[in-house]
Amino acid sequence: MSEPAILHWDEDGQAQAARWRSEAGAPPPKRVVPVDDRMKADEAYRLACAGTALLWRGDFQNARQLLQALGRRAEKRPKPAADLTEAFHRHRMAQAQRARTLGLLLIPLDGDYRIPLRRAPDVAAACREAWGEADGEPSIVSLRELQGLIGAHEWRKKGVPVPALGERIHPHYGVFSPVRGEYVDLVGEAPLPSTELAFDVGTGTGVLAALLARRGVERVIATDRDPRALACARENVERLGLGERIEIVDADLFPAGRAPLIVCNPPWLPGKVAAPIEGAIYDPDSRMLKGFLAGLAAHLAPGGEGWLILSDLAEHLGLRRRGEVLALIEAAGLRLIERRATRPRHAKAADRNDPLHLARAAEKTSLWRLAVA
Repeated sequence: MSEPAILHWDEDGQAQAARWRSEAGAPPPKRVVPVDDRMKADEAYRLACAGTALLWRGDFQNARQLLQALGRRAEKRPKPAADLTEAFHRHRMAQAQRARTLGLLLIPLDGDYRIPLRRAPDVAAACREAWGEADGEPSIVSLRELQGLIGAHEWRKKGVPVPALGERIHPHYGVFSPVRGEYVDLVGEAPLPSTELAFDVGTGTGVLAALLARRGVERVIATDRDPRALACARENVERLGLGERIEIVDADLFPAGRAPLIVCNPPWLPGKVAAPIEGAIYDPDSRMLKGFLAGLAAHLAPGGEGWLILSDLAEHLGLRRRGEVLALIEAAGLRLIERRATRPRHAKAADRNDPLHLARAAEKTSLWRLAVA
């Protein structure tokens, strides 16, 4: 375990220090000024754009309002791009810059995860779910990240409805939520090659493992290598009463052995991961996609099928060549049995103001049924 990062600043003529918390791995800001309710939004935005962090000492609800004001000032429409690939990269750069700027409004936490500010909510449960039990040490976190913890806590409590499952899945902080229901529907509708055994590679919340079990698969082995995902999947499996049929295993890609059905829903976009939650969206150099396809034949039982669930958004954005997935399939000694596709139903697909609208509107999500050639 590495030593926790420390944030240093001066306040009332005294040198101060506290633990710095950043899920994205951002270093502690080098310039920090304590501010309160007298801080105007324009001045706060100027300081944040210059890289100066604002350590809030005023009313918590006023800090929330200031963050909203900073967000409005940071909403800059990207310049017109020559093509969708350039538009995507500009969009990511704009998102990253916005996140850096808004992330410089900081909130103190006591050693028991209490916010020592007026009208502050109780965030202890949300912090424990994300970071573990409090260790008694005070810390500093960006308000934007703290709001992410609070939002994740609420989703974990109420759950995400999954119509194909007829149940709710409860995502943990840092584990991608199954809000894109179309890919779950594809797994719920494809014909099962066997109900004896299935592997769910990269299970995340455990939603696909649970769906396979509910469809009649007698035993499912679900793998992941992220501790948060493993804990999340185990909790969901137990909550659904499927603990005796689903085994959650800490593994990079495949578990040991062979299965007549192996399912994988890798991240859909090749690209650098800028924050832990992006690990469910971006797959650097398509590592998981390539690893799954390269190892599939060695883990399929005779006559078995591998199901790859993948969007073609990367192709529309110019991040992956058309035909590349099929080339990887053939190079791995596999053949395509069938490709089932569906259109996205999320709001961004219909938002013409989205800079990536043309790509999102053309996107299809597919289930590739694969067998050994």
